[in-house]
Amino acid sequence: MKIIKNEKLIERNSKIGQWVSLAALVVLGLGMYISFSKPELFVYSIVCLVVGFIMTQVGMYMGSRWGKSPRPDEKFDAGLKGLHSEFNMYHFSSPVSHLLVGPSGVWVLLPYHQRGSITFEKNRWKMKGGGFLQTYMRIFGQENLGRPELDAENEVKALQKFFAKKLDESSIPEIKPILVFTTDEVELDAGESPIAAMKLKQLKEFMRQGGKNRALSNDQIKKLTDVLES
Repeated sequence: MKIIKNEKLIERNSKIGQWVSLAALVVLGLGMYISFSKPELFVYSIVCLVVGFIMTQVGMYMGSRWGKSPRPDEKFDAGLKGLHSEFNMYHFSSPVSHLLVGPSGVWVLLPYHQRGSITFEKNRWKMKGGGFLQTYMRIFGQENLGRPELDAENEVKALQKFFAKKLDESSIPEIKPILVFTTDEVELDAGESPIAAMKLKQLKEFMRQGGKNRALSNDQIKKLTDVLES
C-alpha cells in the first residue's frame, strides 16, 4: 500500500494544539488569580475562565487529532499494513482527511476512537458505557459520537466536488464512506446502518475481499491517483 501524508500540516497543527493548551492554562490561571486576589474584578475572572475553558477544549481536540500518538492516520497505516500495492492511502493530502483508493473502490475513512457500546437503532447512532473518563469527556463534548452520517455526507460531497473539477462526469467513481472504530474496547452493532461501519482490525480484510471484485480497474486507479497527486 502506498501512503501519501501531509507531514507539514500534521506537524503545524500539532504545534498549534500544544500552544493552545499551554495558553489555556495561563488564561485559566489568570482567571483564578483575579477571582482570589481582586474580587472587584470578578467579571474579568469569569471571562478568563470561560475563554480558558474553550481554549482547553480546542487544545484537547487538536491534540487527539494531530498530536496524540498514535494519531488516526498512524492507526490506519498500522491496521492496513500489508494491503496490496494497488491501494493508495491519502492522509490530509486530499479534500478529505483520510482517503483510500484501490481495487475495492474509493473509500472515505472516518475514524472514531470511542469506547463502550455503540449501536445503530431507530436511524440514529447511540453510545453507552466506556467508563468514567469516557462519560466525563462526552459531557464536555470531546468524545461525543455526534452525527456520523452527516460527517460522512459532507466528506463525500467535498470529494465529489473536487473530482468534478478535474474529471469528466463519466470518470467519477462511486465514493463510499466507512466508519472505522479504532479502539479494541468497543462493542459495535451497526444494525441496518446505511453506512458501512466496522472495527479497525476488520478493515484490511474488508478491503481485500472488495478488491477481488475489482470495483476499479488499474487504469481507473491511475487516473484518480494522478488527479489526487497532481
